[in-house]
Amino acid sequence: MIAPLLFSLYFVTMEVSQAIETNKKVSRAGSMIADLITQQQTITSTEVDAVMSIGESILQPYNRSTGKIIVTAIEITDEATPKVQVVWSRKLVNGVASVDAVKGTATTVPPALKIKGTFLIRVESDLEYKPVITWAAQSKPVLGLAAAFDGISMSESYYLRPRMSQSVPCTGC
Repeated sequence: MIAPLLFSLYFVTMEVSQAIETNKKVSRAGSMIADLITQQQTITSTEVDAVMSIGESILQPYNRSTGKIIVTAIEITDEATPKVQVVWSRKLVNGVASVDAVKGTATTVPPALKIKGTFLIRVESDLEYKPVITWAAQSKPVLGLAAAFDGISMSESYYLRPRMSQSVPCTGC
């Protein structure tokens, strides 16, 4: 009677600790990508894609779902009513890099960061966490708790200012 209770407690404890560690990795990936990009004076789309791939590898060995990483360069104009717009944007989804938002698209930033004439790099890292106790191999039917848990969404956004220049232009983005 006690053994099933102890096994249940063990698996729940294991799952909670893995979820916390995975959430830290999602956060760490976003932070690292933003840090590497803001240290550049200029960058190319190939370099942005490589940095995002490095960030994706941080999520390993967690491989029950793939993450999504979006890097967006944002300009806040010098006008009386500043516009917050995309300068360039790249995303990495399922290992495939591509353009995300089109240049000149309006976007948002937190009010504290909306300072006239500034430039920001925003990195959004997302992962749909699937607990071990609900996960099944691709070819196997999903059973058990999977009906209750479709996945736990984990995401983080980082805003950093360029360190070596006023902006970080991207060639090919």
